[in-house]
Amino acid sequence: MYQIDFHNPIKIYFIGIGGISMSGLAEILQTEGFQISGSDRAPSDLTHMLEERGVKVFYGQREENLTAELDLVVYTAAIKSDNPELLAANKLGIPTLTRAELLGQMMKNYKTPIAISGTHGKTTTTSMLSQILLSADMDPTLSIGGIYKPIGGNIRVGASDIFVTEACEYTNSFLHFFPKIGVILNIEEDHLDFFKDLADIRHSFHRFAELLPADGTLILNGGIKDYQEITEGLSCRVITYGFSPEFDYSASDITFDESGFPSFLLKQKDRGERRFSLHVHGEHNILNAIAAIAVADRLSLSNKDIGEGLSSFDGTDRRFEYKGQVNGVNIIDDYAHHPTEIRATLNAAAQYPHKRLWCVFQPHTYSRTKAFMEEFAKALSLADEIVLADIYAAREKDTLGISSQTLQEKIRSLGHSCHYFPSFDAIENFLMKNCTKDDLLITMGAGDVVKVGENLLQK
Repeated sequence: MYQIDFHNPIKIYFIGIGGISMSGLAEILQTEGFQISGSDRAPSDLTHMLEERGVKVFYGQREENLTAELDLVVYTAAIKSDNPELLAANKLGIPTLTRAELLGQMMKNYKTPIAISGTHGKTTTTSMLSQILLSADMDPTLSIGGIYKPIGGNIRVGASDIFVTEACEYTNSFLHFFPKIGVILNIEEDHLDFFKDLADIRHSFHRFAELLPADGTLILNGGIKDYQEITEGLSCRVITYGFSPEFDYSASDITFDESGFPSFLLKQKDRGERRFSLHVHGEHNILNAIAAIAVADRLSLSNKDIGEGLSSFDGTDRRFEYKGQVNGVNIIDDYAHHPTEIRATLNAAAQYPHKRLWCVFQPHTYSRTKAFMEEFAKALSLADEIVLADIYAAREKDTLGISSQTLQEKIRSLGHSCHYFPSFDAIENFLMKNCTKDDLLITMGAGDVVKVGENLLQK
């Protein structure tokens, strides 16, 4: 495998440079003195940002975009083997790395690389920890899987030896990483277009844990079923957390203020008790916060800096994000696209002041919708009113005979009313007629359903 030398910057070309992670890695490397160029299918805010920084971006992926003077080509897991630029790189004899391989090599450039993994909550927890580090003036380098407004995007290039990144399990990307501190937030069935089953997923997380060196630390949600299977044979230190006092870190005495924000008492076996208050909703975010606190403790940060970081953290884009109000209806947007995430978000919404809870859900991928049909129906039924948009296909084609109308029928079979409309315009018109003052409307999904709420706010 090609190895990057940070003391010898080279010319790197990114296939798919406009992606949230790829654009961030390109920005970090450009700041380190590398000459960066790349391609994407269409212009976006991220490609425009890179162009403003002097990066050459080609729109459309063509063989002629690559020249022999390039030293390395980086591509994402979404790039197929017949991609014309990848074929051109091979033809020209240019070394190639996947995004995950590149990120893993970049982690080696830092004394304290921190990787946040888990089926859910990676972006929020990475952002929480980032805010704590910023409050403590630790000057970290950050790679976040979503837009975090305090850093003006998804990337921050710092001067310290701390590097924080999300670690995604899809296509086993995180197995290319080299963390000193690793976090596993949860392990559930997902990405079943790649993994065979839950046992396969758990095996990958065990392999991720094995990447930690003997002087490293794994911070693990003790609520993961049979978590000892994940930690078996590890040479690193293992720290557990959750709601049970049996874990190294545990939360109790949970209260919610008038806006639905939680506070909790954190008990630690070797440290005593501390109280923290959050400015994000939901008990799931208490667990995310404990994971971030445990990392901060390993870095010897003060309680003051940890508390200030958590209390000033008000979420990332598309994670229970308040969008505005129209006709007395509050509109929230959330990225939830897995049944567990949907339940967590709708349970959090129960603590938010409202009369009726509306959920506009856009399923994400045919394979996920088919795999979790029953679970989706049950989770969505926590809302008072459910509206479904068409499935967001993402990387897939419709070959499974599954549609949002299939999910609608399943929800109705549970005795819950559910509406389906084939276009955002029809959904918006329905909501304008039926949502009333003091209702809470959540647009939900990993696709472009956020447009529904944003369009309503313009009417």
